[in-house]
Amino acid sequence: MIPPAADHPPTPDDAEAIEQRVLAAVDALGVAYEVVRIDPAFSATAAFCERYGHPPEATGNCIVVVAKSDPPRYAACVVQATQRLDVNGTVRRLLGVRKASFAPANATVALTGMLPDGVTPFGLPDDLPLYVDAGVMAHDRVIVGGGSRSLKLLVVTDAFRRMPAATVVDGLARA
Repeated sequence: MIPPAADHPPTPDDAEAIEQRVLAAVDALGVAYEVVRIDPAFSATAAFCERYGHPPEATGNCIVVVAKSDPPRYAACVVQATQRLDVNGTVRRLLGVRKASFAPANATVALTGMLPDGVTPFGLPDDLPLYVDAGVMAHDRVIVGGGSRSLKLLVVTDAFRRMPAATVVDGLARA
C-alpha cells in the first residue's frame, strides 16, 4: 500500500512551499545551518558533489524504505553518500520485519511531499521513524537535501539528536 498522496504529488512548481516547510522544520530545532542554492540539474548526490566540490563522506542521503508487512510500514534513513544503506540487515531488524526494500519513488513522494533528489530528514511526517547512521554523526556538519531539487542544507549533525523521531544507529550503512 502506498501512503495516501496529497491532492496532487509535488511538482517543481511546488518547490517554494516545500522549501518553506523544510526550513521551518530546521528553524524549529534551533540549530546552525546554511542554505545552499544549486542548479536543479545537479541535485543527484554524485552530480552535486562533483559540481560543487562537496566531499561525499560529509554528504547525507535521506532514503525512504518500506517494510514488506501488512500494512506496509515506512522509515527514513540518513547515510553518508560513500556508504550503502543496509536495508536487508540492519533496517529490516529495526523495523521488525522479514523483508524491507527501498520505497518506490511514487511512495516516497506521497509520504514526504518532497521531490526526488531533494528528500531531506527535515519536515518529514512526525510519525515516520528516522534512522541516522552513526557515521554521519562523526562529522560536525553534513549537507543534505532541502526538499526540492534546487536546495541543499549544510546543517550541524547535532540537529539529528534534537529530532524526536530520530535514532542514531551503528551499522545502518556499510562501505
